[in-house]
Amino acid sequence: MDFSLALNLAGLLLFAFLINLPLGFMRETSPKYSLRWFVYIHLSIPFIIALRLREGFGWKIIPLTIACAVFGQILGGRIRRRSKT
Repeated sequence: MDFSLALNLAGLLLFAFLINLPLGFMRETSPKYSLRWFVYIHLSIPFIIALRLREGFGWKIIPLTIACAVFGQILGGRIRRRSKT
């Protein structure tokens, strides 16, 4: 893997994580299974897919982006819960 490809992959994964931090933060206050809750979870997906396709990554990268997105959601929710107490 050359350096620019690794850098692009790191940027994509960082984007998936960082865009989901505020979404997880906002999701934490919305009622579970509501429309707003659903939107906060899935809003980042088209942007992550567009960036993945623009950078030329295949389907093998999808589990990594999902893992980073889920981690961002979880961490954003935890930050919100800690800020309440």
